Amino acid sequence: MSLDIAALAAGDVIAERTMHLTRESLVRYAGASGDFNPIHYNDSAAAASGLPGVLAHGMLTMGLAVQPVVEWLGDPARVTDYQVRFTRPVVVDPVAGADVTIVATLARLDDDRSSGRVDLTVTVAGATVLGKAQVVVALSE
Repeated sequence: MSLDIAALAAGDVIAERTMHLTRESLVRYAGASGDFNPIHYNDSAAAASGLPGVLAHGMLTMGLAVQPVVEWLGDPARVTDYQVRFTRPVVVDPVAGADVTIVATLARLDDDRSSGRVDLTVTVAGATVLGKAQVVVALSE
């Protein structure tokens, strides 16, 4: 895929997506990551830890958030830096699950347009769950 770099401008929304998480998603991620902390699948364990419910893994949330940018770029190697602050846990209801909404906005283009920064707004039920979520991307090959 080739990006139309000349048409890009700071402030452009380059991707928007809502991804649905279920308890099954958490169990699958636990298996893939090896993180079997029971707060990610067991209501009693989460409650005993003082949590409001079963939580999505932070790295799962972080991975979901960058996925629309990777798809827009067409190549995960074009992500040169990615950082977030975890500001609020993602509680995954046993029945309703949780919807993670991602809006990716091109915040900055370098003067030569070879790279830029994409800011991510990541929310669940209207509340921001990742703060200062920024992806530095290579725009030219």
